[in-house]
Amino acid sequence: MGRPQAPLLYGRDPLVGSLVPSLTGLAYEERARRKREFGDDPPVVLLTGQHGLGRSAVLDGLARAYDTRLPLAHIRVAVAGAPDPETPPGGVPAAPAADLVQILERLVCAFAPGLGHFPVLLPGLFAVSGWYLDDADGRDAVCVRHARLLDACGLLSGPEREVARQWSERVEASVEEAAGAAAAGIELQDDDGSQPVTAAILRELQSLRSLDPARNWYGQRHTAPAGATARPDALLELGRRFHRGGDYQHAVENTLMAAFLHEVSTAYGRVRRWNREPWPLILLDDAHTPAGRRFLELLLEHRATAQHPGRDRITVVATRLGDLPPDEAPHAVRRELADLLPVVGGAHRKDAAPLWQRDGHDPSAGLLVVPLTPLGRDDILSLLDRASSRLLHPHLATALHALTGGHPSASTVLCDAVVHAAGQNRAVTPKDLLDLPTAAGRPVTHVLLEDLLPDRRQRDRLVVLCLARDGAAAEALAEDLRLDGPEQLPANAAAQYLVERQWQQTVPVEAPLVENRLLQTLLVHEARRTSPPADDPHSWYQIHRFLHLHHVQRADTEEADALRHSLATGNAAQVVDMLADEFGAEEAEQSVEHWLVCLRHCATAPTPPVGSAPSGAFYGSDGEGWSDQRVEIALGEHASRYTHLDEAGRCVNRLLHALWYLSEPYADPAIDPDAETLCQAVGDELGFLSRRHPAWYAALGRAARDWPAAARKRQVLPVPASEGS
Repeated sequence: MGRPQAPLLYGRDPLVGSLVPSLTGLAYEERARRKREFGDDPPVVLLTGQHGLGRSAVLDGLARAYDTRLPLAHIRVAVAGAPDPETPPGGVPAAPAADLVQILERLVCAFAPGLGHFPVLLPGLFAVSGWYLDDADGRDAVCVRHARLLDACGLLSGPEREVARQWSERVEASVEEAAGAAAAGIELQDDDGSQPVTAAILRELQSLRSLDPARNWYGQRHTAPAGATARPDALLELGRRFHRGGDYQHAVENTLMAAFLHEVSTAYGRVRRWNREPWPLILLDDAHTPAGRRFLELLLEHRATAQHPGRDRITVVATRLGDLPPDEAPHAVRRELADLLPVVGGAHRKDAAPLWQRDGHDPSAGLLVVPLTPLGRDDILSLLDRASSRLLHPHLATALHALTGGHPSASTVLCDAVVHAAGQNRAVTPKDLLDLPTAAGRPVTHVLLEDLLPDRRQRDRLVVLCLARDGAAAEALAEDLRLDGPEQLPANAAAQYLVERQWQQTVPVEAPLVENRLLQTLLVHEARRTSPPADDPHSWYQIHRFLHLHHVQRADTEEADALRHSLATGNAAQVVDMLADEFGAEEAEQSVEHWLVCLRHCATAPTPPVGSAPSGAFYGSDGEGWSDQRVEIALGEHASRYTHLDEAGRCVNRLLHALWYLSEPYADPAIDPDAETLCQAVGDELGFLSRRHPAWYAALGRAARDWPAAARKRQVLPVPASEGS
């Protein structure tokens, strides 16, 4: 069997098909050479973006495409508590690393079979990694790491655990031997007594290979302490300085990075360079973590040094969660994906400025920052091409793009669910998207939220708290529901989690708790899907009733929020009554702007769960709960239910239900005939009301002209000012 083909990376062709091949000298999708650009000073490519924008997917695709074709290291900087990501079928698993030393260890393991056994760096890595004599867990963890290095460099072979056990026994036996020699008054030349484990590790490594090249190399980089009568062992000194921490540790990390670059550059001698052998490719996921930032920082510092010996052509593609602040990399070159195609002579067009070139000696000048952007509608259409077209709504790609904003993870999961549904001979319309199951039978919203919000406690909180308008309402709701957790302010902790996950910049105070539209849509739908029975305190209805009362008690100016929560329970009757009473009052207490704002805002209410409302909660309730009849009510098909209302009240009722339907993400007039009909109806109803109000006629008349046009463009409905305001 041949090796699996690299997966399609929709919307990422400029990156994987042009930029990376120009750095590696190898084409992405075919086994062919490409011209290498950027001379002997290539940039470090940093891909930025939010969760789900495909940062890891790009690295997975590159790992699959270049595996076995060049020296490849695929590393994920581990985050404490984060689950290990799944490797796509046929992919190259990313090796986890928690600190800079472990990153370098992973690089040695990946590159040693093809580039040599790292005679300088390997002893340095052993010198800075040891354990305390009474720390069995630390010993076992370090020995597993050593076993990988020993196997990669051909010094010891066998199953990893067995090699680790043998190595542990050898080192501890050496420690005991040294202790016995010291008790007998015999001085060992390579042990100064302060680092018995490190000295034993180096003695055992010395029995497998000579450490003289490493001692000479590190000795040349560090001068002996003032007043020293004898030059200390360079490797023991390296370990001692590393474990002192602070500036000493940073200096040692800098030395280890220099050793890595030195040995890779040395491996690419004349023969390799003449043969144009491809240089190594490093794929570093989650480089926003402290260890990832430290690795890039040291690499860029060395490349920016004028005395940097032997320019390396290592290709580094790293990912970062969120944007890169300008003050963190002031001299970085920033390019959009569209700028990368094609890279010719280092420029994207013959008449354009170079795509990247170093500007000065600041380390950040070695960065080429490329934000990953959302998918386009054509990309989503390509994802849907796998399904039977006769079972799909013709504008499903447009609806899906409007729902997800082109978010790659959400788009992929939803498209896969659509393809699965089509395979089950189920027709799919825009309204069905969030109710689809995955191929494994799980709800798509649950699958997506698990990926986008991995912390289960905070995810469960947000599913409930997302229904609140702002932080204050969310905290009141959290207190009422007695949400579990060690934090004093659960809603604030949930909002802070969103900041940490880069979903928003700050913890909102007066703004919605969840600012990202896609995430809010998914959370609200999940709250509706998982709502317990109507009488349960945690049910959809009880939550919205609590929030309705909260806004009634908080301030008269929050009438719009109170009405919105009433409508979210399906209680359109209460909303219509209040709007109609205010419209028909002989002496209006509120302005037309206030009335229109209330109408516009409450009509954005999420719909209640179908069939779960308590009997009598709204007009037309028949004991079976709420059902979506908004279009029919807006078009006057159930007029017999509302005979108790006067003519203006019935008009308000139709108008409210029309706007309520048009607030849905799938109600796009360009693809939904019902939505287009309701846009026209909104204008007609507002025009009718304008002719029946002695003071509001001008503002309502302008709204009758402006609101249908704004609804067709999916824009915010403008609120005109009344005369004299």
